Amino acid sequence: MSNDTPHSARSTPHALIVLSAPSGAGKTTIAHEILARHPAEVIFSVSATTRAMRPGERDGIDYYFVSREKFEQLISEGALIEYESIFGNYYGTPNSEVERARQMGKSLLFDIDVKGGLSIRRQFPRESLLIFIAPPDMKTLEARLRARKTESESTVQRRLERAQMEMSMAGEYDYVVVNDDLERAIQEVEGIIFGHGRD
Repeated sequence: MSNDTPHSARSTPHALIVLSAPSGAGKTTIAHEILARHPAEVIFSVSATTRAMRPGERDGIDYYFVSREKFEQLISEGALIEYESIFGNYYGTPNSEVERARQMGKSLLFDIDVKGGLSIRRQFPRESLLIFIAPPDMKTLEARLRARKTESESTVQRRLERAQMEMSMAGEYDYVVVNDDLERAIQEVEGIIFGHGRD
């Protein structure tokens, strides 16, 4: 196990594990599976957001749902490791999430956008592991977004435009995993997290 980390997670040498992807590529599904399969080693980093809660989501579990005023207060107080405005809503990681993981002796799994992931890397270069989840191709990504039937046509188009930018930044991550088969992608991510950095 690497000595670079500030905690004693048993099976992964990295304190901070970042999963990023274009919307619709499957990173949240993969993140949930990693958490379900490795609860003793990894906990989820709960982001704060100003967007509305979706059906099935729980405050404090999926996100900390806050007002724009509260979020901007967190920014001014320096209480966020990283944050970004996406499609008119703020998303960001409270500093307290990293401290929570350290106190528990576990690795922290982030499900955040590419720019947020690179911000984590800048602040914690020796502790972070960045994994980009890519769709097989843009046509497949578009089909997945449309199949959700939760967003307007204009929102789908904006997500596809943003996906091009995100895909262009994938090379800055440590690993790129193509999600063309969900179970295979999960297993590949597991192998990276729990095998990376071992002697």
